[in-house]
Amino acid sequence: MTQDQELETLKYPIGQFEYTDTDSDNSIQTWIQEIEMLPTRLQHIVSVLSDDQLDTPYRPEGWTVRQVLHHLSDSHINGYIRFKWTLTENETTIKPYEQKLWSETAENFGFPISEELALLSLLHQKWVVLLKELALKDFHRKFMHPESGWYELKKALALYAWHGNHHLAQIETLIQRKGW
Repeated sequence: MTQDQELETLKYPIGQFEYTDTDSDNSIQTWIQEIEMLPTRLQHIVSVLSDDQLDTPYRPEGWTVRQVLHHLSDSHINGYIRFKWTLTENETTIKPYEQKLWSETAENFGFPISEELALLSLLHQKWVVLLKELALKDFHRKFMHPESGWYELKKALALYAWHGNHHLAQIETLIQRKGW
């Protein structure tokens, strides 16, 4: 395996996000379950990590485990709000954010992980209540992402389910590599 291939595997241990319009509407329930379970799965694997381990990058030149956890909250807060906008406005345009810069703000280094996990858990509980109450037609509502175009909520749901699993796998892979 080349160094580039190895870095790609570390970046995307479950592969890059793939979605086709033919993804079954039946997948929606699976994606909701993945979003629902993410905080518990994260809590299970990071609760035993020391501060030094939390401050270890998951790959060379990558975020630390701590930054990944904060990023998940930041990203999923934005995701929840994007769903709310899309459900309450017609063909809304959402605001993107600079993920790298958000990962470098002060609270990402000093805010307790236990509190970050509590935030993510409460957010996901609220988000899942919303998702479970939606009709199938609601998942076909769309928002415009200024950088990547139109997204149906169904695709956004698939993306956020993948996103959580993606970062969970980065942490799990680091723990396996380090033998923690």
